[in-house]
Amino acid sequence: MSVTGAPRPRRPWKGLGRPRGQPSSEARAAYAPFLWLAVFFLVPFLLVAKLSLSDVVLAIPPYAPRLDWSQGLAGVIAFVRALDFEAYARMGQDGLYLAAYLSSLKFAGVATVILLLVGYPLAYGMARCRPSVRQALLMAVILPFWTSFLIRVYAWIAILKPSGLLNMLLGQIGLPPVDILNTDTAVYIGLVYAYLPFMVLPLYAVLERQEAGLLEAAADLGCTPFQSFWRVTFPLSLPGVAAGALLCFIPMVGEFVIPDLLGGSGTLMLGKTIWTEFFSNRDWPAASAVAIVLLATLVIPILLFQRQQTKMMEQR
Repeated sequence: MSVTGAPRPRRPWKGLGRPRGQPSSEARAAYAPFLWLAVFFLVPFLLVAKLSLSDVVLAIPPYAPRLDWSQGLAGVIAFVRALDFEAYARMGQDGLYLAAYLSSLKFAGVATVILLLVGYPLAYGMARCRPSVRQALLMAVILPFWTSFLIRVYAWIAILKPSGLLNMLLGQIGLPPVDILNTDTAVYIGLVYAYLPFMVLPLYAVLERQEAGLLEAAADLGCTPFQSFWRVTFPLSLPGVAAGALLCFIPMVGEFVIPDLLGGSGTLMLGKTIWTEFFSNRDWPAASAVAIVLLATLVIPILLFQRQQTKMMEQR
C-alpha cells in the first residue's frame, strides 16, 4: 500500500499581502531619483525663477514680492500680480546681454567642433589599439580629473603668458614669441583641454562596442577603408557624437572660470555676465533672468538629442 504525502503548501505571492493602493518597495525606490531632482534641481530653479521676477531692493536680497500664505487664494493672486518682468524687458533692450549670448554660443559651438575633430581620432585609436595600450590611453584621458580644475587652468596661464613655457620653447628654436594669453585663442585652448575627456569617453564607449565583423563584411563587399569608416563606423557612432557634443556644449555655454582667467576682461560670455550682475552690480533679478533664459536655451539641444534617439530606436 503506497502512502501519498500531503501536498506542499504554496508560498503566497509577495504582493498579496500588500494593501491595494500602497506602492511596493521597488516603486518607492524608483521615486528616489525624482525626489533627488525635485530637491536639488526643481527647488533651486523655482527660487531663481522667482528672483528673476522680483523687484530690485538696495542692500538686501530682492525677495519682494513675498507670498503670504495666511491670506489663502487672495494672497496667491496678489503675489502673482506683484511679479515684475522688468529684468526680462531690460534684457531685450540692452545689447550687452544679446552680445554675451551670441559670444557664448560662438565659443561653445567652435570649441565643440574642435573637440570632435580632436576627440574622435583619439577615441577611434583607443578602441582599435591593443588592450594594454588602450588601458594606458584611457588612464591618460581620465587622469586630469584627479587634479583640481582651477589648478589646471592656472597651469595654462603659466604656459601661455609672455614669459611662459610656450614662448621659451619658441625662443629656443629661433621663432618669435606669441601673445596668446587674454585672447580668444587662449579661451579655445582652455575649453578644448578641459572638456576633451567629456568628448572622448562617450565616443570610446560607442566605438569600442562595434563589431569588427562589420568592417570585414564591408571590405568583402568592395569598400575601401575610408568607405567602410564613412558608411559603417561613423553612422554607428553618431549616438556617441551627439552625447559628447551635448556634454561639452551645454556646460561650455555657461563657463566662467576659463574665460575669466584665460580670456581676460575683454572676453564676453554669459558666465561672466551672471557673475558681474550677482556680485558686482548686486542686481539679482537681472542675473537670475539671464540664468533662466540660458537654461531655456540649453533645453533646445537636449530636446533635439532626445528626438534623434527616439527616431533611432524606432528604426531599430
